[in-house]
Amino acid sequence: MLMYPQINPVALQIGPVAIHWYGLTYLAAFGLFMLLGLRRLHHEPYASLKGDQAWSRKDVEDILFLGVLGVVIGGRLGYCLFYKPGYYLTHPLEVLYVWQGGMSFHGGLLGVIGSMLWFAHSRRRPWLQVADFVAPCVPTGLAAGRVGNFINGELWGRFAPPDLPWAMVFPQSGSMLPRHPSQIYQFLLEGLLLFVLLWLYARRPRRRGEVAAAFLVGYGVLRFTAEYFREPDSFLGLLPLGLSMGQWLCVPMVLAGVAMWLWAQRQRA
Repeated sequence: MLMYPQINPVALQIGPVAIHWYGLTYLAAFGLFMLLGLRRLHHEPYASLKGDQAWSRKDVEDILFLGVLGVVIGGRLGYCLFYKPGYYLTHPLEVLYVWQGGMSFHGGLLGVIGSMLWFAHSRRRPWLQVADFVAPCVPTGLAAGRVGNFINGELWGRFAPPDLPWAMVFPQSGSMLPRHPSQIYQFLLEGLLLFVLLWLYARRPRRRGEVAAAFLVGYGVLRFTAEYFREPDSFLGLLPLGLSMGQWLCVPMVLAGVAMWLWAQRQRA
């Protein structure tokens, strides 16, 4: 088994200013989105749209800006509502204490959906066209975030068999027993694997809504699987049916993706 390397979360210290690795992974996520978004402009149907419906670099920049707001606001509110509603109802001002940590992917997803709805309305574009554009550009950002989780030594996995070659001891977990490096699992599954599958799938023309539906189903299934190796939140534990909160939040996500897929199949190609 391996020992967690105890990486310093501060990448660079200049006087009182500290630049954290986690912040750098967020910057990397936004940079990758911009890079992939520009490449996405050359995919159909976006490459063929003309006139007022044509897509440009400014559209990618605006989506990124609105998406960042959606991730931060939705991620924080989602964590407060999904994971600790009772606590934050009695301590409402602490919702603003983002430096204390606490972000939810599923809340961030809802925030991004809201930002895409705003973008689509303001540009008079079909919302699903915007969602299909964004979906393949998201997984690399998720992968960058999981790297940040690993550097911070957080979100470690459940106990693993001691003979598992890549099992890792996380001393900060309060135990010296080997665990699954679940941050790496999620990096590989909902990050790299989902990106490759979605990017290849989106390269060919699809019915409107199919790419976004594939993202919802793909992420939901891969995250649901990875949660079996991730230690549940200590203040929640396992919920009914032995599932974690992350798994329960994936269920409506997958169902929505399946419903969107079936709806897309009924539309004209």
